[in-house]
Amino acid sequence: MNTSVSSASKPPVKGRSISTQNLVLAGMFAALLAVISQISIPLPTGVPVTIQVFGIALVGTVLGWKLGVFSVLVYILLGCAGLPIFANFQGGIQSLVGMSGGYIIAWPVLAVLAGLPVKTSNKALGFFCSAFLAILGLMIVELAGALQWSLLTDQMSFGAIMAYSFVAFIPKDIVITVLAVSVGRQIRKPLEKAGYLK
Repeated sequence: MNTSVSSASKPPVKGRSISTQNLVLAGMFAALLAVISQISIPLPTGVPVTIQVFGIALVGTVLGWKLGVFSVLVYILLGCAGLPIFANFQGGIQSLVGMSGGYIIAWPVLAVLAGLPVKTSNKALGFFCSAFLAILGLMIVELAGALQWSLLTDQMSFGAIMAYSFVAFIPKDIVITVLAVSVGRQIRKPLEKAGYLK
């Protein structure tokens, strides 16, 4: 009798329920990343113009750094496993070791920095701090991407690739990263109120 009472009221069931919600959210946002990744413009350099950093920053901002990085890692692992979910419907481990692989490898860093909690009662300051952290993550992504790109090509040095990035990628990426933080903060609010996120 004591065994049945304790099994009916033990709290781990609630813990599993919350964990399931988190897994569903992580899966949903990984799927969103797969969709966003197809919005790209192929370039002769081998590294396409995309809005993928918008998706990564959005996932981190909405889900927070822990769940956000988990969702991004799920997306990367599925892509490396062969699903055509990277830019231009690419997939496989070659995407990670190719010209644009450095950007992909550094995405979890962007998700973590975009998802770090900023505790302040001033909304404007909170947004500024979150945007600053996300842009810092973006710069790490750009540096990692340029480094791997330079190691795999004889045509452009690291410095030349960074100079090119400051023209072709970085201004656009800064704008969409800040936009992702703004949109993500708005999406997160109702999810917190509904109890899906803490």
